Amino acid sequence: MLRRLSIRNIVLIDALDLDFDAGLGAMTGETGAGKSILLDALGAALGARANADLVRMGADKGSATAEFDLDDDHPAWAWLREQGHEVEDAALIVRRVIGREGRSRAFVNDQPVGVATLRELGTRLIEIHGQFDDRALVDPAGHRGLLDAYGGLQKENRQVNALYTAWREAATRLETTRAEIAEAQRDAEFVRHSVEELTELAPEEGEEDVLDTERRQMQRAESIAEDVSKAIAQLGNQGAEGALSDTLRRIEVAAEKADGRLTPALEAIAKALNSCSEALSEVERAAEALSFDPRRLEQAEERLFALRALARKHRIGVADLPKLHVGLGEKLAFIEQGEAKLVEMESEMAAAHETFLDAAKGLSRARQEAAGILDKQVVGELAPLKLERAIFKTLVESDPEKAGPDGIDRVAFEVTTNPGSAPGAIDKIASGGELSRFLLALKVCLARKGDGKTLIFDEIDRGVGGATAAAIGARLKRLGDDTQTLVITHAPQVAAEANRQWRIEKSVVEGEDGETTLTRVVELSKTQRVDELARMLAGESVTKAAKDAAKSLLKAAG
Repeated sequence: MLRRLSIRNIVLIDALDLDFDAGLGAMTGETGAGKSILLDALGAALGARANADLVRMGADKGSATAEFDLDDDHPAWAWLREQGHEVEDAALIVRRVIGREGRSRAFVNDQPVGVATLRELGTRLIEIHGQFDDRALVDPAGHRGLLDAYGGLQKENRQVNALYTAWREAATRLETTRAEIAEAQRDAEFVRHSVEELTELAPEEGEEDVLDTERRQMQRAESIAEDVSKAIAQLGNQGAEGALSDTLRRIEVAAEKADGRLTPALEAIAKALNSCSEALSEVERAAEALSFDPRRLEQAEERLFALRALARKHRIGVADLPKLHVGLGEKLAFIEQGEAKLVEMESEMAAAHETFLDAAKGLSRARQEAAGILDKQVVGELAPLKLERAIFKTLVESDPEKAGPDGIDRVAFEVTTNPGSAPGAIDKIASGGELSRFLLALKVCLARKGDGKTLIFDEIDRGVGGATAAAIGARLKRLGDDTQTLVITHAPQVAAEANRQWRIEKSVVEGEDGETTLTRVVELSKTQRVDELARMLAGESVTKAAKDAAKSLLKAAG
């Protein structure tokens, strides 16, 4: 509930701090005293549109701060956490500061926020109703949600919403798959032929690099084979090795007669012969390694050229051919299994639709039942409000062909104010005074479910008096028993029902710069309430009879 409202330099208010309690609170005062300023300031604190005109003349800035005492499970806490704000279940303080230039800043528990955030939060904290209320109670777009809240059907609504989403997602998947299959079937022959080509060629990962390396090696080996053969011939028996062997034999014969003088030469020749033999062995080993089957070179080149040709055909690299093979294979399987897949998905979508419709029809029946109870309760509230011949009807029209996230129902509050007249939308049929009473009766019934909001009624008793005003006051009192309620009123019968009463008054004070007009809000004692109610009853000339009547009103309300 709203615990405190602090206003600084807003229009005619220089400084004001108001404390509030549970129950019904009434604000009274003469026309033009500044009641609208309070609502404008509170609206600014809750994110309503605000401009430089709100800043009091001579001040650099104005501010409005509202402090709320909320239960741990109040919807405002959950919403703030959803928006990423770190909050604790304690007092919630919203503040708006408006500069003379018209720019403003918004805060939640001293954390800067956007004005849009403040405005969204405000809708979860306070609900304001005037004589010509145009909010959820008269807007058919909000009637379904109000009925669900009244009937405690939010859980069922969330379930229907989830089932609707599941059905629509299944339908979307079906349509997407159907389009994909249709598109794939147009390319079926190309895909099938491509898969056959790729299957026959069977490209492997990294195969191009292996083939290219092997091909280059074989090409190089072919170019050096002749030189290697000549080297083998020159190093062999007919070449260096044969000449060194013949030389070694001759030196060995001569060495026997040379008394050791040829021993070094003999050793050098033997070493040379050994080196020549080793060189020959290495060259022969290399020749063997470089030898290849010419048919293998031809096969490698054919394979490499085939891979590259197929890659060019599909405008990809050879390395991507295995991936293409897999992808086209899956696409071919998708085409060939398409009809069976569609049948399966159609069955899934139909099942999801049926499940949604079953839940939506169940929700619709629950809404019909809740609507009947609500209608009886609202009509029961209308008679004391001098609308005993009026009829209130919650219209619940079901149409599975117009299903949506909230089910299959269109919900609208309709009224009939004159016997024999056709029912119509609540804001089209009821006059201003009637509308305020319809809304009050409806709000009294809806508030029994409680949504944690503070309710403010701005002169909804305008145009009525006597017993009707007393009935309005009694219903506001009952409403205050369930949820904090504030009323701005000119009706003494309404003000008398309040637990607390404030008088809004305007006065002219002397200042350094001359006379200044200021608006004050004063909480009234019991004696002061008698005087204020007497003024409301009799006008400026308060008589003893008026005071006695005021005392009677307070006694009856007490």
